[in-house]
Amino acid sequence: MFEDFDYSVVANNLHFLFEGMQTTLILTLIAIVGGLLLGTLLALARLSPFRALSYCAGSYVNFFRSMPLILVIFWFYFLVPHILGRPVGGFYSVLVAFVMFEAAYYCEIMRAGIQSVRKDQIYAGQALGLTYSQNMRYVVLPQAFRNMVPILLTQAIILFQDTSLVYVVGIKDFLVSADLVANRENRVMEMFITVALVYFVICLAGSLFVKRLQRKFAQ
Repeated sequence: MFEDFDYSVVANNLHFLFEGMQTTLILTLIAIVGGLLLGTLLALARLSPFRALSYCAGSYVNFFRSMPLILVIFWFYFLVPHILGRPVGGFYSVLVAFVMFEAAYYCEIMRAGIQSVRKDQIYAGQALGLTYSQNMRYVVLPQAFRNMVPILLTQAIILFQDTSLVYVVGIKDFLVSADLVANRENRVMEMFITVALVYFVICLAGSLFVKRLQRKFAQ
């Protein structure tokens, strides 16, 4: 079987594949930033002394964490244009889906990170006359982010893998680009082995970096 492999098809379509990888990386990066921002707000809401606010944030998190990501992608792909009353690019629809979905997971990571900060740090901030928001901004969140860096990076790796699910709505990411080349050139095996190797190398490098950070922080 491997005697018939022709990897020149990969070399001849590198530019096309690179464009697909750009889409994958842009989607991943924006979803990480958006998910972190929304997740941080949700985490603060969950830890809020106002029970109604905490309940709403908790319901949001439990709802999205109970849903398959592929179903959320379908929802927003068809629902966002309907709500806005005009066509919306598929990229923006799935981007909203990823941000909303990842925010639920980042919320729980952030909440655990905030709760990992020692109480005496919070009391010290209060003793200095800092308000709740100032205490969170200058004392708690900087320490929490440092504690959470490894797991946040791990979640980013998972998100990078999950972006391949946009295949189901036809967004031309790295996987879809490879599939188009495979069907056009009739070289399915070569293209999908290449896709697997690329994902493996990127995710392995990210995992090794996370382990290195964990060892560094443990010291």
